[in-house]
Amino acid sequence: MGRITTRRPILKLTLGEGASRRADTLAVEEPLEIRVAGSPLAVTMRTPGHDVELAAGFLVSEGIIAEGAEFHSAIHCGGPGTGGQENTYNVLDINLARGVALPDPDAARRFYTTSSCGVCGKASIDAVRTVSRHPVDQDDVQVDAEQIAALPDRLRAEQAAFDKTGGLHAAALFDADSGELLVLREDVGRHNAVDKVVGWALLNDRLPLRRQILQVSGRASFELVQKAAMAGIPVLSAVSAPSSLAAELAEESGVTLAGFVRGRSMNIYSHAHRVRVDGHASSAYAEEGAQHAR
Repeated sequence: MGRITTRRPILKLTLGEGASRRADTLAVEEPLEIRVAGSPLAVTMRTPGHDVELAAGFLVSEGIIAEGAEFHSAIHCGGPGTGGQENTYNVLDINLARGVALPDPDAARRFYTTSSCGVCGKASIDAVRTVSRHPVDQDDVQVDAEQIAALPDRLRAEQAAFDKTGGLHAAALFDADSGELLVLREDVGRHNAVDKVVGWALLNDRLPLRRQILQVSGRASFELVQKAAMAGIPVLSAVSAPSSLAAELAEESGVTLAGFVRGRSMNIYSHAHRVRVDGHASSAYAEEGAQHAR
């Protein structure tokens, strides 16, 4: 398996103090080709590690599979230019369970992912909107705002690789009832970190992820909301801002989206009824505040 971090010689410049040579620790970024039944499906730039989870989560996010029984096996194999002999751990072949439909052979032309923006180049906007087999609009879970406010610090405290590099995103699942941290994954791509978390859930037969909170570092994009919806996650919390399309999709799909979760404040962009403030649903709390303002 490839390394998560690597050391590289650099020139350290400090204005007014001079320069020095030293070694710096960097997060590793390498391509992973995901194949299904031997046919290439996608290439993603990722941090090596938990590759099977990453691939499994990607298949869930794209609506190819939706439960653990549909995933059969995975194997790393030789990459392009190696004659299939040398295992670079950068090619992963997935076999689905008997009877599960294989992806459209043309799908590979539509998938190319980067560490920064996720899946790019899909055929149309409609192709991006994938329908979940785990709808969340009926999930009646409620979470204290205090609990959500504490999640970014809990996430950050568990980011071992980030401490060394400062260059990795993280995603984690928390149980909404107990507050327990279930799983945390790091990657150079925030979408990869989420796929690894969802893949972990699939491989452990935990889908759909009812009554769970997905906490992510950084911003909340359309793609992260889609991944949450596809896995049946009712609450998505992000340290930074959501995009307009992310907020629209969250409202449409039934996901509670919290952004700018920092310190004692947060913005709730959709389905605020799941967030309790002082024992009340935050939607009702906001209405009370508006009435007092009048």
